[in-house]
Amino acid sequence: MAARRRRRRCWRTPALLLAYLGYVGLGAGVLWALEGPAERRAAQRLLQQRWELLANHTCLRGPALQRLVQGIIQAYKSGITLEGNSTSLGRWDFSGSFFFSISTITTIGYGNLSPSTAAGRIFCIFFALFGIPLNLVLLNSIGQLMLSGLQHCAHRLEEKFHWQKKATLLIRICALLTCLLLFLLLPPVLFSAKEGWSYEEGFYYSFITLSTIGFGDYVIGMNPDRAYPGWYKNVISLWILFGMAWLALVIKFCINLLESSSDFCQCNKKSKELVEDLMDGNKNSMTGLDDVESCSGKDTKQKDQTEWHTHRAPTEAP
Repeated sequence: MAARRRRRRCWRTPALLLAYLGYVGLGAGVLWALEGPAERRAAQRLLQQRWELLANHTCLRGPALQRLVQGIIQAYKSGITLEGNSTSLGRWDFSGSFFFSISTITTIGYGNLSPSTAAGRIFCIFFALFGIPLNLVLLNSIGQLMLSGLQHCAHRLEEKFHWQKKATLLIRICALLTCLLLFLLLPPVLFSAKEGWSYEEGFYYSFITLSTIGFGDYVIGMNPDRAYPGWYKNVISLWILFGMAWLALVIKFCINLLESSSDFCQCNKKSKELVEDLMDGNKNSMTGLDDVESCSGKDTKQKDQTEWHTHRAPTEAP
């Protein structure tokens, strides 16, 4: 039995790796089928617009136009956009820099904005080196504070209404619904008003941000045609901080649920193996009782031992 358990442990990591690769492969195949044709259509449309521009304006040269396009792209990455005969600045003001700092130490990394100077890049390295651990410690502290608040509310309800398990379940459901509203369901309404996004786009941005995926296709405060209030990016920074702590708790709960279900399946396998050994009358199957004890407790162990002797008695009779 011990050798069998060791073999199961050895095969668990390769099995998880295969499941992981299969899941990633499934995502790659679906995205390839959904996004590939759209990408090719966008590329063809861009190339067609380029040729139409050169055909309608014969004074333009292809290389000069290409250099202009590359300059516009590089300027946009630096936070500069053209507005008529002038340019718009503002991505590297204090609120924009504060938002960039938050996105850096939270490892969101939208990719739409990055330092362009050597000094800024070097500072960004050391800033992230010490800021990421500090952010993890703060998120853990906020998560523990949320959990302690839930436990305190559940304890007060148990004392006041004499509820037992119902209080904890009720508090957890209320906390889940409240946090869903605050961090995922209500923010898209604000983004629709300030950014002009649809609700679906705002919800997509909320989840991609709080999960630290950070694709960068949707980023707040980047539309040069809109005026943003000074408090906007600062409030969103706090939303990111507390929202990440809440989503980390949800992900941790899902991980614990998966691990507990895996342990439950292993306990069922051990119980089935024990029953098979009992039916075969194997004398060495007493070692399997130790495995069942970890899943069922001492009472189950004593019950199984009684069943073992009851089953063995007729075979040992002369």
